[in-house]
Formats: sequence, structure tokens, C-alpha cells
Amino acid sequence: MKHVLVTGAGRDTGRLLALAFAASGAHVVATARTAAAAEKTVALVRAAGGSAEAVVLDLSSPESIAGLEIERLDVLVNSGARYLEGDASPADVADTIGGAATGIVLLTERLLPLLRASGAADIVNLISAAGEPGQHRSSAHPAFYAAKHAQAGYAEILSARLRPEGIRVLSLFPPDFVQDGPRDSGSELTAQSVIDCVLFAVGQPRDCFIRAFHFEQI
Repeated sequence: MKHVLVTGAGRDTGRLLALAFAASGAHVVATARTAAAAEKTVALVRAAGGSAEAVVLDLSSPESIAGLEIERLDVLVNSGARYLEGDASPADVADTIGGAATGIVLLTERLLPLLRASGAADIVNLISAAGEPGQHRSSAHPAFYAAKHAQAGYAEILSARLRPEGIRVLSLFPPDFVQDGPRDSGSELTAQSVIDCVLFAVGQPRDCFIRAFHFEQI
């Protein structure tokens, strides 16, 4: 059984990712900023017959990351990130960049020993089209763009350096998408389509290193 840690699993896409990995037979560590959110996801997983545990984790807090204790990990899914748009206070900016940039780097580095011990590890980064060079179509705050560019840069160098060890690093750059909706060519991208891409890539044989998914926008 694979052990998968999903950040931001307390709601929306992170929760759907946790449910999808559990449905595929994995044991899921569902992390969220609050115990209530993480435990709600775990309850949904268990109600569907899956295996999961709840962990409180705040990516904007180095202390929270340092206190994370798990014994095994095969797949790290970096899906937790604060979306920011409109007017933003200095605290909002610091929280957004601290979580999606610094926090993801600190978390990944902390968990690398466990991933190296796996023998078949994957690191999945749900970045955003806002992290692509020249992208400007999202209405997100510039701080969100800055955070996602930092995350993309980290993922790129990590992929190159971990490739010789057999650890795959996958980055997804979806445009702003909806949680639910019709899945046809004229509709907005849905969370389920993004999740399907993740499961497809992670499910490939170990000689297949899919580095990134980029999505055509409407």
C-alpha cells in the first residue's frame, strides 16, 4: 500500500485528491490548517472504505512543518496554497508567499529522507498557470504569481537533481479552474480533470518521468 501525504486536504481540490488516492488503494495522510478540516476529509475517506489519518499542518509556519512526524511516505502532493486576489494586507502577502513558496520548500526538504527510502517516490506539485513565464490571465494578486513562480523554480531544479535517484517530480500548471462542472471542450477545466492527470502520471511505470502538465486555456 502506498503512503500519500496531501497538503491542503481539508477542502476543495486537496480533499478530492485525498479521496482519489484513497480510492486507488493508498493510505492517505490528509493535512490541513485545522484539525476539524483534516478530520472531515478522513471521515469521508473512511466512509468510502479507504485508509487515512488527519494531521494539522500550516505551511506558512516553519514550526508546524518542523513538528510533522510520519514514518513512511511514497507520494508527496503539494496541493496546499492560499489563493489571493483583490486588495491584500502585508500579512496576506506574507502568508501567501510563505505557504506556497517557503513552506513547500521546507516541507519537501523535510520529507526527502522518507521519499528516498521509498524506492518508488513521486513529488506532485499543483502549481498554477500563474507560475508560467509570461502568464497574466489569472485575476490573482501579484503575490500569488510570485509564490507560484518560486514554487515552479524549485520544482524544476528538484526534478533535475532527483532524476538520478529515481524520484519523479511532476508539476501541473492549470489555469483557474472550477471544482465541478461539465467536462466538455467548451467548458472550464474542472478539479476532477486535474486530479485525473495526477493519478495518470503517478500510475505510470517507473521509466516514465512526466515532468509537467500544461493546459490550453479557453
